[in-house]
Amino acid sequence: MVPHLVTALTGPINELEQRLLDTMPAIERWFRLEWMEHTPPFYTSVDVRNAGFKLAPVDTDFYPNGWNNLTPEMLPLAVQAAMVAIEKICPEARNLLIIPEHNIRSTFYLSNLAQLRRIFHMAGLNVRIGSISPEIKKSTVIDLPGGESITLEPVLRNKGRIGVKDFDPCTILLNNDLEAGIPGILEDLHQQYLLPPLHASWAVRRKSTHFACYEEIAKRFGKLTGIDPWLINPLYESCGDVDLADAKGLAALSARVDSTLSKVRRKYKEYGIKEKPFVIVKADNSSGGMGLMTVRDAKQVPDLVARAQAAAPQDDGLRQLIVQEGVLTHERMNDAVAEPVVYMMDRYVVGGFYRIHADRGEDENLSAPGSLYVPLAFGASTQLPQLGVRPGASEPNRFYMYGVVGRLAMLAGSYELEATDPLADEGE
Repeated sequence: MVPHLVTALTGPINELEQRLLDTMPAIERWFRLEWMEHTPPFYTSVDVRNAGFKLAPVDTDFYPNGWNNLTPEMLPLAVQAAMVAIEKICPEARNLLIIPEHNIRSTFYLSNLAQLRRIFHMAGLNVRIGSISPEIKKSTVIDLPGGESITLEPVLRNKGRIGVKDFDPCTILLNNDLEAGIPGILEDLHQQYLLPPLHASWAVRRKSTHFACYEEIAKRFGKLTGIDPWLINPLYESCGDVDLADAKGLAALSARVDSTLSKVRRKYKEYGIKEKPFVIVKADNSSGGMGLMTVRDAKQVPDLVARAQAAAPQDDGLRQLIVQEGVLTHERMNDAVAEPVVYMMDRYVVGGFYRIHADRGEDENLSAPGSLYVPLAFGASTQLPQLGVRPGASEPNRFYMYGVVGRLAMLAGSYELEATDPLADEGE
């Protein structure tokens, strides 16, 4: 099913699309050279927002868990990319162990595991799913909608290696962002490849590091293609530690909000954009216990913080926060707000989908209860860009643009993981 999008397909976004198509050979060569110097994250998903006047990534996930949203037509690409990714890491790999989240009650999440198992089985691996959840004490079969089932087995550790009963994998694939912390059972593994590495997890990772890397890449990409980097880059400011229970902390956060809004207003004025700018205040790690706050005026900060704290009264108020330029989404499907999510494995775009939400606005987070998922326009005959088609008229061309921005965010992820690698100083 190809979604019919009622979208703002005029103005700067069409000029950006045309520019990327015109410079496609230079773009692809640039990516090729980058991947000769840098290792892509094992698998990545990127939430992209199309405001009609800019297209920017707003979230990059190293543990994507919506693989069940990929259509059967997308699977051959995913399998080929999985083969490449495994071959680079462990060419003789035979056994792969997937370690999932603890969320065993969500059939949606479990269907994602079934899809991952299918992809890596077709890539030539024996695949088992090993849980580190204290709830899984024995082999547990769970039936899924559609007639499939998956088996969760308790992870066992022996002599510095982990596996499940009668299964010793050389490669461990984490599908768990370890937001609650890194469990000891995953540390100091002996001669096993853990993908992604532990420093990719939200126990360690910070959004500010990622967007600093992305900003650098956007500037270089802007020079390559002759575009203003702002058209693909959400401005942001890092707040560091902020005590939201203290007046000084609130004042510091308000100042950051005001500073970021001022920068966005200047860009809106430069491009003649009539929309009212806004920023998103969010935790620098994955969630930090506080939801996203949409702010259009720095004067709103104290009231919004008070409401957030009322919703989480056990909170001590200390936060690592970033303030990020809010990017509207003008994508629509049946009047519901939509945003594209691009899925990648190794350095390849393998598919994606639209996340849609009927009850959310164009300036709100769509990754929330009630969201639906519709595959991107990625049918077997329309994977490649259609050169010569006018901007805004071709869904494959629009998806190519999404894929370029997704790959830029993935490249930023590569830079980020290199910068935060605890073994880098040891020359390993």
